Amino acid sequence: MPNAPASTSAAAPASLIDSRQAAWRLLTTLGLVVLGNSSMYVVSVVLPAVQTEFGVGRADASLPYTLMMVCLGLGGLWTGRLADRHGLMPVLCVGAVGVFGGFVWAGLSGSIWGFGLAHGLMGLIGSSATFAPLIADTALWWNRRRGIAVAICASGNYIAGAVWPPIVQYGIETIGWRHTYMAMGLVCGLGMLALAQRMRQRAPLVSLAQASSVVPPGTVAAAPVDRSRPFGLRPMHAQLLLCTAGVACCVAMAMPQVHIVAYCTDLGFGAARGAEMLSLMLACGIVSRLVSGVICDRIGGVRTLLLGSALQGVGLMLFLPFDGLVPLYVISAMFGLFQGGIVPAYAIIVREYFAPQEAGARVGAVIMATLLGMALGGWMSGWVFDVTGSYQAAFLNGMAWNLLNLSIVGWLYWRVRWQGAVEGGRMRVGAM
Repeated sequence: MPNAPASTSAAAPASLIDSRQAAWRLLTTLGLVVLGNSSMYVVSVVLPAVQTEFGVGRADASLPYTLMMVCLGLGGLWTGRLADRHGLMPVLCVGAVGVFGGFVWAGLSGSIWGFGLAHGLMGLIGSSATFAPLIADTALWWNRRRGIAVAICASGNYIAGAVWPPIVQYGIETIGWRHTYMAMGLVCGLGMLALAQRMRQRAPLVSLAQASSVVPPGTVAAAPVDRSRPFGLRPMHAQLLLCTAGVACCVAMAMPQVHIVAYCTDLGFGAARGAEMLSLMLACGIVSRLVSGVICDRIGGVRTLLLGSALQGVGLMLFLPFDGLVPLYVISAMFGLFQGGIVPAYAIIVREYFAPQEAGARVGAVIMATLLGMALGGWMSGWVFDVTGSYQAAFLNGMAWNLLNLSIVGWLYWRVRWQGAVEGGRMRVGAM
C-alpha cells in the first residue's frame, strides 16, 4: 500500500522478536546508553571542583545536575514521540550532536549558569535520545526474556556510572576538568554517531491481541489483563500514580548518587575516594539490574518494584549510623545492589499493564518522572545540606520520599491481587 505510514512499512517482521538480530541490537543499544548517559555521572565527579572555581554553595553547585535531569525527563517525551514517528536513527544522530555540543560548551563556560545550561542541553537533546526511547524499543524486540533485555539496556546507565567517574577524576587531576569535558564530548559524541547507524530498522509491530495473550507473572494465570483499565483504574490515573511513585523513589535515590563525592570530601576522605564509591555503587547497580531482570521475568514488574523500593529504604537507613571509610565502601556497594532494578521495573509495568500501542509515550512519561525525581533529589539534598550543615537530614529526607513510593507501589500491588482474585472468581463461577 503506497499510502501506508512509514512506521508500518519500515517495521521489522514479528519473527525477529527474541531473535539473534534482536540480541545484536541489544548490544548496540547498550553501547549507546553507556555513551549517551555519561554526563549524568560526570557532573557529580566535578561538583567539588566546579563549586571551588565558581565560588558557589552546594545547592548552586548541584544546579547543573538538576537542570540536566529535568531536561532529560522532558526531552524523553519528545524524543520518544519522534522515534515512534521517524525511527531511532535520526533521533540518535541529533542526540550525538547534543552530547558533543553540551560537553564542549560546559568545558568553555565562565559561570555556574553557563555550565548548568550546557548540561541542560545535553539532557534535552543528548542523553534523552539514549534513555526512554531505547528502553521502549528494547521492550518491543523481546517477549520471553523481556525483563532481562530491558534490564541489560537500562544497565548501560550504570555501566556509564561505573566507567566514567574514575576516568574523569583522573582527567581532572592531570589535565583539568575543562579539557576533560572537551575530550568526553569527542569520545561520546562520535561514538554515538557511529553506533546510531546500526539502528535503522524499526521495532516489530505487536498487536493488542498478541500483547493481551501474555499474562504478567504474579497475576492469576487464568485471568487476562484488561489493558483498558490497568490496576482496575483509568489509564490516566494509573499513569499518574506510577509517575508520582517514580518521582518519590528517585528523590531518595539521588541523595547518595549525586552527593557521595561531596559527602566523602566533607568527611575528609577526598573526592577520589568518593568517585571510587560512586563507581562501586553503580557497578553493583549493574549486577542488581541484571538480577532484577531475571526476577522480573519470574514474578512480574510490580513485585520487583516493591522489593527494590523496600531494599532501597534499607540502604538509605544504613548511611545514618556509619561514616567511616570502609563502612561507606560497603554501604555504597549494598545501596547499588538494592536499588538497581527499580527504574527498569517501571518500564516493565507499563509494558505489562498498558496497551502496547501506547508503550513508547507511557514509558517516556514514567521515565521522565523518575528523572525529575533525580533532579529534585539532587537539588533538595544540596539545599538541605546548606540549611543544616549536615547530610544526615538529607538522608532522612530521602527515606521519607522512599516511604511515599513504597506506599503507592504497595497499594498498586494490592490492586493487582484484588483484581486477579475477582477475575479468577468470575472464571470459576462461569466454569460451573
